[in-house]
Amino acid sequence: QVQLVESGGGLVQAGGSLRLSCAASGRIFSSYAMGWFRLAPGKEREFVAAISWSGGSTYYGDSVKGRFTISRDNAKNTIYLQMNSLKPEDTAVYYCAADPTTAVCVGVADYWGQGTQVTVSS
Repeated sequence: QVQLVESGGGLVQAGGSLRLSCAASGRIFSSYAMGWFRLAPGKEREFVAAISWSGGSTYYGDSVKGRFTISRDNAKNTIYLQMNSLKPEDTAVYYCAADPTTAVCVGVADYWGQGTQVTVSS
């Protein structure tokens, strides 16, 4: 069993930065690929970023490439999403997800967090 808890969301002005964290419980964290997704009102869930179990491979959605960076610290059972140059359209609830494979990139995940709200004002 893996439990995921996101933190770091909040209100920021356009052009600003935030760093989200997702802390995982469970001994198998280091063998799981991890991902970030977001859900905005009236929109479908959107893939944001994913990282392989080793951290050696990363994947990004087109809308965040060059602005967001995903990373992980397996010693701390935590992944991060550094978000720079934020735009109002980045406003959403951000969820982390865990899966044994990189199918997490397409929303296939064994575990999901509860989400953290990110609001970007114009």
